[in-house]
Amino acid sequence: MKKADTAKKTAYIGAGAGLAAFAMVGLLPGSFLGGVVGLNIAGALFGLPLTSALLPRMIVAVSMMMGVFVSALMFVSATGVMGWMVGAAVETVKGNRVTMAEAGK
Repeated sequence: MKKADTAKKTAYIGAGAGLAAFAMVGLLPGSFLGGVVGLNIAGALFGLPLTSALLPRMIVAVSMMMGVFVSALMFVSATGVMGWMVGAAVETVKGNRVTMAEAGK
């Protein structure tokens, strides 16, 4: 097995674990933080307290979705990179052991 293959497989495993962690831990906080940012933006544009007009609601909704997407991006990319690093390290150690065993012959 090539070094890139193991690193790629562990990156996929890490990204899957990050997606699961995001679903359990990151979805609600991402929505909350995005909503707060949206309320601040809409409040700055339209004044506080906000009215029930369509545009402030859309600003808050889009901001909440962006908060969720950014949270998902951070979880999945961070765990994917960590998985790739683990796979690369494992293959490096395996390659060094094979090289040392061949040198001992």
